[in-house]
Amino acid sequence: MTSADALRARFDEPDELGYGIEEELFLVDHETLDELPLAREVHERADGDPRFKLELMAAQLEIVTPPSPDVETAVAALAVARRDLAAVAEPIGRLMSAGAHPTAPELSVLTDDPRYQHTLADYGERARRQLVSGLHLHISLGGADRTLAVYNALRSHLPEIAALAANAPFHAGRDTGLASIRPTIAVNLRRQGVPPQIPSWEWFADALEWGRVSDTVPDTRRWWFELRLHAAYGTLELRAPDAQASIADVHGVAAFAFGLVESLAARHDAGEDLPVHDTWRIDENRWSAMRDGVEGTLADLETGERVPTRELLRSRLPELHPATEALIEANGAMRARAAGLDGAAAYLADAYTSAPAAAP
Repeated sequence: MTSADALRARFDEPDELGYGIEEELFLVDHETLDELPLAREVHERADGDPRFKLELMAAQLEIVTPPSPDVETAVAALAVARRDLAAVAEPIGRLMSAGAHPTAPELSVLTDDPRYQHTLADYGERARRQLVSGLHLHISLGGADRTLAVYNALRSHLPEIAALAANAPFHAGRDTGLASIRPTIAVNLRRQGVPPQIPSWEWFADALEWGRVSDTVPDTRRWWFELRLHAAYGTLELRAPDAQASIADVHGVAAFAFGLVESLAARHDAGEDLPVHDTWRIDENRWSAMRDGVEGTLADLETGERVPTRELLRSRLPELHPATEALIEANGAMRARAAGLDGAAAYLADAYTSAPAAAP
């Protein structure tokens, strides 16, 4: 059992801000750009490099950056890791990054690994639908009370971040009509979407213990919501963004999301009681973000008044990174649609190692 005191101590450990990025991506055939379920072979060629991990799906890998002192360093580390992994993979296949592969079939091959047997046994065929990729952003806030306050407040902003990062309009060879199909696939597994408010560390400890005893959440890694308190790392982990086509797009999403977290932390430190909203209201905005991306509107969680998403994004921070501004104008979903269903995979594969996020 993990006690409330142990959780507090874990999140109190870091004494300064720290940043990390995890990126899930697809291995594809050099010529056809179809999914290629040979990620294990690529991982073996990486010869134990700790930056590269296997994932649930056999055509999927994950890059994990080391803890970094700032956003720029974390993004730079990811850029190097992208290039290094592409070189390792080159004899086998290419890499691409998006919320969903645009043309892969709905059912895919799972990685043959003991740690995924629980998922396969629990979900059966639904586990084979999970060829989707996310961009996971970690930040250590240097204090348990600060982290919990920011967690509860950041829930309200998940739709904004998801709209900015929407990058999955195509799936199984069709236009889904959504900016991101990924949440509708992920929801086939439990504990997805907007997480519950966590009123105290005691509540969280009780929730984790119930999950352990019931074997529904045997460890904290299965707390799969779009935002979670990562008890193993002592970080706040944001899981709402789709994986991004280019490193520039990653930078745009990370700069906005981390900037928003820093802003909320500063407001908490100044004595402000950060607003916390009902999950169902946030869920309504999450649907709008999934459907329309940056081209839609989101509802004010207090008044219900609808505001253009672009306007709302620009209002959140006093200054936006140029890569963030570029995504507000045309995010990944819009660029993929500009490439068309037949050209989307080539666009994504070409963008993977490119520095700018140029429109196709």
